Amino acid sequence: MSLNEADTCRVYVTPKLQKAAWEISPHSMTEQKVFTDGRVFTTSGKPLRGERKRADYLLHYTRDFALAVVEAKPEAEPVGTGMQQAKDYAEILGLKFAYATNGHEILEFDYTTGCEQLLSAFPTPETLWERLKAAENLSDETASRLLTPAYLIGIKPRYYQEIAINRTVQAILQGQRRNLLTMATGTGKTVVAFQICWKLWNARWNRTGEHRKPRILFLADRNILVDDPKDKTFAPFGEARFKIEGGEISKGREMYFAIYQALAKDERRPGLYRQYPRDFFDLIVVDECHRGSARDESNWREILDYFEPAYQLGMTATPLREDNRDTYRYFGKPLYTYSLKQGIADGFLAPYRVHRVITTVDASGWRPTKGELDRYGREIPDGEYRTEDFERVVALRSRTEAIARHLTEFMKRTDRFAKTIVFCVDQEHADEMRRAIANLNQDLVKQYPNYVARVTSDEKDIGRGHLSRFQELETTAPVILTTSQLLTTGVDAPTCKNVVIVRIINSMSEFKQIIGRGTRIREDYGKLYFNILDYTGSATRQFADPGFDGFPEFAEDITMDTEGNTVSEVETTEAQDAEADQGEEAALEDCPTPADSNNDDEPHNPRKYYADGGQVQVIGHQVMELDADGKQLYTVQYTDYTAEKVRTLFRSANELHDQWANPLTREEVLLTLEAQGITFEALADVAKQPEADPFDLLCHVAFHTPLRTRRERAARVRSHEQAFFAQYEEKSRAILNALLDKYSEHGPDQLAIPTALQVPPISQYGNLMEIATLFGGAAPLKQAVDRLQTLIYTM
Repeated sequence: MSLNEADTCRVYVTPKLQKAAWEISPHSMTEQKVFTDGRVFTTSGKPLRGERKRADYLLHYTRDFALAVVEAKPEAEPVGTGMQQAKDYAEILGLKFAYATNGHEILEFDYTTGCEQLLSAFPTPETLWERLKAAENLSDETASRLLTPAYLIGIKPRYYQEIAINRTVQAILQGQRRNLLTMATGTGKTVVAFQICWKLWNARWNRTGEHRKPRILFLADRNILVDDPKDKTFAPFGEARFKIEGGEISKGREMYFAIYQALAKDERRPGLYRQYPRDFFDLIVVDECHRGSARDESNWREILDYFEPAYQLGMTATPLREDNRDTYRYFGKPLYTYSLKQGIADGFLAPYRVHRVITTVDASGWRPTKGELDRYGREIPDGEYRTEDFERVVALRSRTEAIARHLTEFMKRTDRFAKTIVFCVDQEHADEMRRAIANLNQDLVKQYPNYVARVTSDEKDIGRGHLSRFQELETTAPVILTTSQLLTTGVDAPTCKNVVIVRIINSMSEFKQIIGRGTRIREDYGKLYFNILDYTGSATRQFADPGFDGFPEFAEDITMDTEGNTVSEVETTEAQDAEADQGEEAALEDCPTPADSNNDDEPHNPRKYYADGGQVQVIGHQVMELDADGKQLYTVQYTDYTAEKVRTLFRSANELHDQWANPLTREEVLLTLEAQGITFEALADVAKQPEADPFDLLCHVAFHTPLRTRRERAARVRSHEQAFFAQYEEKSRAILNALLDKYSEHGPDQLAIPTALQVPPISQYGNLMEIATLFGGAAPLKQAVDRLQTLIYTM
């Protein structure tokens, strides 16, 4: 008999790799290397992990530098059977060599030459390394520095982080002066930046070739983007760190941190950056570089131009778009891109459910009554005000309260302590929203005074304290933060479960940054997906943009009334969404703002009108989900989704039955369906058929066969299969009847042995060995239970 895959690896493949010196330090081979976490599916109503990608062998030249992947198949298979899978894994992992083998023959694909050939033995680590060096034009000195170990205390970098680190270090070592990495929010850009700096620092690389460590500047536009990395991720640099701030500089350190504003010129000083020589820094890392540093007219661009001799690395979460074209023009084509879509597919980022909630005034606009006065006694100019005007031109208290009420009810239904960030129009709006939410949750505010808090630039240290506690995993309050712009980027809140959008978002870059507040996964804290509650409709529109690379798991249009109660829920298709969006984009009548009025004689001159009366309701609900293939579903009908998947796997009910009736193949069917996000519990709940047999329910939704309950199937076995029971003694018959009762009550899971035999009433007949003796041994017992299952599923 020929060997299966596992035995082929053990008997043939592993010894051949060992013979080629892949287990001699510093080289290594990792068997059954899992390199993704498995996509999270929420289709069934509860998060489920999909299949993880696993390479049979991953070959490393050093601990941090992989060279090749090997895919093995059973010895009876042709040698090329695993090549396509090997190439797929090699491309994902950024490797130049892929191997397929059946244990006897070895097939190599070399990406550096495009050649595929049979080999008599695996190449040695030195052979592959020399071939890679030649293909990549790596000198001995460059190759040696490229292999400088990463800092590994704790978690090893993920596969895509290793690719980003090694490609960037190689590009810099080979003289590429401007470099760009595009990595989705939540994928660890700061860790990647640290490892790049660490490797170059320890390799004693610098742009002049002197025998010294490099001077590196980590640059961003917000203190939170600088302080957090400096104090945490970059802590191993120790005393080499220095933050340039408060007009103070240092020239005796090696790892510098600064925000543009601390270096840039203003009306008081020519620019602190000029106190450093132009050639002082060897490398400048620009975090969130899409935020204006590369624009030609930007004051911050002056800093990069001044330090032009330095190598520069831009890091961004946003792919090339019209609103960040300057970034890509300046830094060049990305060395590596790891997208939001890929992060979700790999299971490293959380998928999300989108709740598109629209109020009556957002849907049809708001118009003041003739002569209506605002909070300050000013007449509100006549005109039709729309979503883009709310909280900018006119503030509607009833709209804010309706949104706060709806959000409160949503959290009461889901989790009142789910970390939530609410993005408002401005700081004043954030305060109004904070107050409205707090008043609707007085029972919790009484216990936790900071249950809801505003975090904007006005709060300064107090706001930063709220944010710090919000980010902590073990801290209960604050639960809800209201903000405007401050938290759109650079805030690591891994347990954030709700991202709430109450302002217009026109920029895809900003939209992705906002979504990024929730994409981090914390499985140990039950965080596998998050909700996006969009109260303006503008954010949801971004999903239809061709530049968006990660569709939502779930979206819904909700309409609510002034009290925050849901009025209607509407499921729509993409075509309907596009039509609705075009309507919302119609030209609107310009309305004057208070700034246009002559109010200069007033001591308090508000910049918008405040309408405190009236009523607002909620009115719409759209649903979108991704299936296992990454395709957007038009609706979130779980039964339709299940039917499509079942029909893809099985051509008919008879074909499904053939695999379902056998307990062994039935387990494979269940695992396959679960990998697609389908579980019987969820299907029975959605279809409102808790008594149905799983097989019948699957056939019913997929092939429109009659629906039968478990009790009906059990009754048929008892009445039509008496000869089966008659062949056994009284106690054995009683055990089989008890198993049939368990199936009838709870489903086919109750037929699993030995588990089913260890609980009452069957356990009263003895332990497993004593029960098996009643049937004449373990094998006859298994045969009896298997036969019972076959009879249950007789068509």
